[in-house]
Amino acid sequence: MSLFISSLNSGSNGNCYYIGNETDAILVDAGISCRETERRMLHCSLDIKKLKAIFVSHEHADHINGLRVLSKKYQLPVYITDSTERFGNLNLEKDLVRRFHADQPVQIGELNILPFQKRHDAADPHSFIISSASVKIGVFTDIGIACEKVIYHFNQCHAAFLEANYDEDMLMNGNYPYHLKKRISDGNGHLSNIQALELFLNHRPIFMSHLILSHLSQNNNKPELVSKLFHKHAAGTNIVIASRYEPTGVYRIDDNWNQNIPIIRKNIPTKPQQLSLF
Repeated sequence: MSLFISSLNSGSNGNCYYIGNETDAILVDAGISCRETERRMLHCSLDIKKLKAIFVSHEHADHINGLRVLSKKYQLPVYITDSTERFGNLNLEKDLVRRFHADQPVQIGELNILPFQKRHDAADPHSFIISSASVKIGVFTDIGIACEKVIYHFNQCHAAFLEANYDEDMLMNGNYPYHLKKRISDGNGHLSNIQALELFLNHRPIFMSHLILSHLSQNNNKPELVSKLFHKHAAGTNIVIASRYEPTGVYRIDDNWNQNIPIIRKNIPTKPQQLSLF
């Protein structure tokens, strides 16, 4: 069964990733407002009525800003760990809260969601593998390092959202204070362009059709740098750079990588949102 994926927004101003099939869909994180989520899904011809749940990776504001309103308005269950809910100071509807646990799959209609722990400076951070039949999609953002679990799961994905947060030279030569530079790059913060490329080159499966490079820093990275770095190594994988201002296209992912096709849409202007440090 095919899966359809899109980055509705990716960056320190908000993160929200759509994965679904013909009947069921989930969001990983809800870091943009409910209204903006609705607008972007409508523009991408994604039916919000297909949403069945929201999975929360961790409690940082750019991943939860729109969570409470979106969940309440559409009565969407929120899958979240106890620590993430507590440290996020979330006032969620109690009857909509669901717990997940690392390495224990959750079934949402035809979708199977497997959470696994990752390294990041948060209370209980997780990444996710979403699968349907033989197709697997990975969401690998906000990871300090490509640990063994990330490598293991990345190697099985037909498509992935992969963080390429910062250019090392831009970060080290920029105006961030030393403690923040260290926090970003110390193995519990974010993945650099080079670290992301190494994961891609060394552990990409031959059937990976799409790589959506995500969570680019506004201050320490440039889309053109990431595009140039990855496109020359694409070797048949469709490289997409996720934006902090607009959604990507919607991509159909099949288990036959030769038949993966994008669903084309027009770009839309969106207002820049308030930015955080990363």
